[in-house]
Amino acid sequence: MISSIAELISDRIGSMPAGERRAAQALIANYPLIGLKTVAEFSAAAGVSSPTILRFVARLGFQNYPEFQSALQDELAAQLQSPASRTLNPPSPNGGAVPPMLEATLDNLRETFRHLSDKQLADIVAKLADRRGKTFLIGGRFTDPLARYMAAHLAIVQPNVFHLAGQESVWRDRLIDMGKRDVLVIFDIRRYQDSLVRFAETAHQRGVQIVLFTDQWLSPIARFARHVIAGRTAVPSAWDSSAALFVVAETLIGAVTRQLEADGAKRIRELESLR
Repeated sequence: MISSIAELISDRIGSMPAGERRAAQALIANYPLIGLKTVAEFSAAAGVSSPTILRFVARLGFQNYPEFQSALQDELAAQLQSPASRTLNPPSPNGGAVPPMLEATLDNLRETFRHLSDKQLADIVAKLADRRGKTFLIGGRFTDPLARYMAAHLAIVQPNVFHLAGQESVWRDRLIDMGKRDVLVIFDIRRYQDSLVRFAETAHQRGVQIVLFTDQWLSPIARFARHVIAGRTAVPSAWDSSAALFVVAETLIGAVTRQLEADGAKRIRELESLR
């Protein structure tokens, strides 16, 4: 699989000098549009020199700036695809529909976890396990079941976990309860949901730390997020697959449960006694 530019940045940002790191952060915060501007405009927005932008592009493996921009344009086109415009399942050699989907899903899992560092996972777990704040979870039209699933598990091992359901006005009413110690987990994959973007921006303005589950092309919410999990979602279907994001969510659930082992076990016993 060809890595997206966001994935390349995730893999290499740890080895980048400070200037290139600023360029990377500026691109992620305005992905992918800032990279479609001229070198001079990109450098001005990132607060670095034009040669730094070119070194940044070279570090990502591109021969020149036009090649880098061409890759971004391809990603932007992929972002905007609707289910009707995607390739449907190709026939498998034996006439069944399962093997291509299975192989694509396994590839998505491998690629998603290949671009997730142990440090990033540990940082997210530490935030989700912090008992001093509240945890809110929300998703889009097709991804909200993942938010509900994750919330249901986290609520068993710790208090103050809330799944935000219903209409946008209901979510926005919960903003009054959100502050700097709280975390907001958002699931948003293409085609990205404007209501979630607006909600994330307001939460960010209130100091809430956002953990974003998105795809390799990055939801606009990435500009507000403290942590971005960019999972692979493309499969040979008219519909994107959330399988990789689901497994990441389950990985985090398991890690948070281990982190809260003593308190979580006590809470589980008390819950069982109430049933």
